[in-house]
Amino acid sequence: MSKRDYYEVLGVSRTASDDEIKKAFRKLARKYHPDVNRNNPKEAEEKFKEINEAYEVLSDSGRRAQYDQFGHAAFEGGAGAGQQGFGGPGGGFSDIFDMFFGQSGFGFGGRQNGPEKGADLRYDMEITFEQAAFGVENEIQIPRTEECNACQGTGAAPGTHPETCQHCKGTGQVQVVQNTPFGRMVNVKACDRCNGEGRIVRTPCKECHGKGKVRKRRNIKIKIPAGVDNGSRLRVAHEGEAGQRGGPPGDLYVYIFVKPHKLFTREGSDIICDVPINFVQAALGDEIDVPTLDGKLKLRIPEGTQSGTIFRLREKGIPHLRGHGRGDQHVRVKVLTPQKLTDKQKDLLREFAKTCGDNVNPEQKTFFKKVKDVFGV
Repeated sequence: MSKRDYYEVLGVSRTASDDEIKKAFRKLARKYHPDVNRNNPKEAEEKFKEINEAYEVLSDSGRRAQYDQFGHAAFEGGAGAGQQGFGGPGGGFSDIFDMFFGQSGFGFGGRQNGPEKGADLRYDMEITFEQAAFGVENEIQIPRTEECNACQGTGAAPGTHPETCQHCKGTGQVQVVQNTPFGRMVNVKACDRCNGEGRIVRTPCKECHGKGKVRKRRNIKIKIPAGVDNGSRLRVAHEGEAGQRGGPPGDLYVYIFVKPHKLFTREGSDIICDVPINFVQAALGDEIDVPTLDGKLKLRIPEGTQSGTIFRLREKGIPHLRGHGRGDQHVRVKVLTPQKLTDKQKDLLREFAKTCGDNVNPEQKTFFKKVKDVFGV
């Protein structure tokens, strides 16, 4: 099944800005998060993976440029989202030579036998709305490959050392000369004696069986800064897979997903909260308790307040990420109409309406005047 266009997946145009791409990703990530779609988790998970893959490419300027030029072909052949495409390790013209002449024929150089950085790891972390707002330190468990402590990564049993492969002289590569109708050709390929390592372990380490690496589950403390949002990504350096041939370990990328809150919704660094009041409070005014991230706060409702009126509480929103201060909280009041009234209450309201005459609602009077002007009725 062919992949959908990444721009189509996120629902943005090909000229979309970085902010538009990020905003679209956050919206879709909230919509298709598996925890939010418990009735159909498998379909939501597939959608979620597709959205993540599209965002990882389009949010990176380099990979986005490659995708715009070559499409999905830029990440085929094992390059995929999150890895390098054209011109990256294992890509480009060397692959074409490998197909016909083995590893990098025509003497263009063989496989790299030097230190190589380990693979990066990804961890999806779900946190609460409050933890996203004020930050938190969580301990997570990561399964990964690490250097064997018993042999210090050499693969040789303690007290012994790996020997330099005499067949390839420690290079990990051998040259094979072939006579062809086109002339004499030199093909460089991995040494079959040492499997391209350039060394041979005569007495393997019992802990790692000569591999120099072991699989472990490592507990890592992750500090989530205040102000992160859904879809944020944190890089933890050198906490990925162990490197090859003395290379440094890869990195760990922690993707943040924020649980929806029962009372608050977030818009950037601001939060919005709907608070119900009755029509008496709206008409006469009152002082009410409103919830905030810091606890309850007194809010003065002036008399004559209309439903939908928004009050701003300064510096009661989300702390600015990598900055100072906080956003605001917007309290939106909703005037509730009573559904069950006693006969006495109905009589009092009718009496109230009589005393008001045509001045019960000036806005309503203005509205009907406009209707009359438009329709002539």
